[in-house]
Amino acid sequence: MKHLLKPALIAALAAAMPPAHAAQDAQYPTKPVRLIIPFAPGGGTDLTGRAIAQKLTEALGQTFVADNRAGANGTIGADLAAKAPPDGYTISMISSSHSVNPSLMKRLPYDLVTDLAPITQATTQPYALVVHPSVPAKSVKDLIALAKAKPGTINYGSSGTGGLSHLSGALFSHLAGIDINHVPYKGGSPALTDVIAGQIQMLFSTILQAHAHLNSGRLRPLAVTTAKRSRAMPDLPTMAEAGVKGYEVAGWYGVVAPARTPKPIVTRLNQEIVRALRLPDVGEKMSADGSEPVGSTPEQFGAHIKAEVAKWRDLIQKTGIRAD
Repeated sequence: MKHLLKPALIAALAAAMPPAHAAQDAQYPTKPVRLIIPFAPGGGTDLTGRAIAQKLTEALGQTFVADNRAGANGTIGADLAAKAPPDGYTISMISSSHSVNPSLMKRLPYDLVTDLAPITQATTQPYALVVHPSVPAKSVKDLIALAKAKPGTINYGSSGTGGLSHLSGALFSHLAGIDINHVPYKGGSPALTDVIAGQIQMLFSTILQAHAHLNSGRLRPLAVTTAKRSRAMPDLPTMAEAGVKGYEVAGWYGVVAPARTPKPIVTRLNQEIVRALRLPDVGEKMSADGSEPVGSTPEQFGAHIKAEVAKWRDLIQKTGIRAD
């Protein structure tokens, strides 16, 4: 009987004790955390990621180190995150560009849905449809009428093939039934320079890039691309309000971890990031990019990523867009 009791007692004690990894998860973080930013310094993803890193450092007592790993439209940084140990000590920013990549790139080195664990959507931000002042269109309806009267004569720039500024124009052309020409540039700045100079007629630009030129009159804004009006430009209608039914394009930034990162760690990070996004000083930093804080649950962000991948895949297939 004594021999039987000992194994039973040992088993009961073992069951009552939490596993070692659970204790480690509860103490997280116990060392610095790397936050990969898969784009170059100075852009909206970088601005948002560094604001989040600073607040996580303050809240959790360990340094969150921003690490810019730019290249291949965000693919290099996201791949590093996907292949990192799933222990919470490597996390990454991603952006709406990552939801386009699966439909444009034949061989992605990671799967956006299965290889990365969503933590939270951090922001949403509109693009603004802007035209050169010489374009005889004071509204989106005027622009559509002009494009239909002179098909193939209106050129719109973008930051590059497959970027959201390109897809914003492709969706406009598709839904409005117009023929406009895409002119890809190596970044949003040279595209903006050429529309200001009158070399191209229109552009879907970030508010951050276009704001000063809108105030000076060198560009004329017609609409924003999001479903709701932007706080940064509340008098500007949405594309849907302006007559393009079903139109919606929203840029976004979010935070992910490697798949199989323990749920308690994901939950802790989600809670702290959402709390940070609601702080006034963080909101001020994001408003410079035209961004608005979101702070979703991991489940909501995961569903958003899947919906975005499906949306852009559908448009790319319908329009025949191909990567350069």
